[in-house]
Formats: sequence, C-alpha cells, structure tokens
Amino acid sequence: MFCSIYKSPKKENTYLYVIKKDDFSAVPETLLATFGTPQLVMVVKLAGDRKLAGADIEKVKSDLATVGYYLQLPPPVTNLFDEYKAAKAAIKS
Repeated sequence: MFCSIYKSPKKENTYLYVIKKDDFSAVPETLLATFGTPQLVMVVKLAGDRKLAGADIEKVKSDLATVGYYLQLPPPVTNLFDEYKAAKAAIKS
C-alpha cells in the first residue's frame, strides 16, 4: 500500500496521510480548513518493516483503510516546570 504524506502550513509538525496523491475527498472540509493547503512531503510504501517518524504504521494503514486518511498531530508539549515541581514533591514525601 502506498500513501502520500502532506504537511500543514498552519500547524507545525502536523501531517495528513492519504491513499492517493492529491485526493482529499475522504478528509472533512473542517479539517482541511484548519490544516491549510496541504504541502506534499513524500509518497511512501507502507509495507514490511518500514517505520514512520512519529506514527504507528499499523494505525496509519488501519485508518487509511477504514477512514480514508490519517492525521498525525505533534506530541503534547511537556511542561518541565510542572515535572520539576512533581519531582520535588515526591522527594519530600
């Protein structure tokens, strides 16, 4: 299975995977409006032991087959100050 990966010009580290190049018919209009005009990054073959940066290949293949697209969002931002406070509180306990 091949898929095309597009990046968002509006949302940093946000990617949209679709089955056919430039075919966004399965993607909701509201999502496309938020995503912005998709910019092609690459076309990849989803097979074998291939790995994707930031996405589970089995989840991508499953969503492409059932939903028609896969949206990769950036990981949540880690609040280092909150982690520091939690670590300090754990030490005091």
